[in-house]
Amino acid sequence: MVISIIKAEYIGEYSIKFSFSDGVEKVIDFYEFLKNARNTMTKKYLDQQLFKNYTIEYGDIIWNDYEMCFPIWDLHEGSI
Repeated sequence: MVISIIKAEYIGEYSIKFSFSDGVEKVIDFYEFLKNARNTMTKKYLDQQLFKNYTIEYGDIIWNDYEMCFPIWDLHEGSI
């Protein structure tokens, strides 16, 4: 079964609630990941206005034309 993101809802701070095509829902807090990032292209998403500006394309969440993205399976499992 191919899993995809069907909905991603920003719920505050650095948390997003994901709804997946198999009915699973997960809330993921990206703060620690962003805070500990060493890449400046990733770290800039500590700016909440930039962080909130994501899209869902082809069942995946992306920021700024794939500048930042995550494996769907990791999100499905609730880890990044």
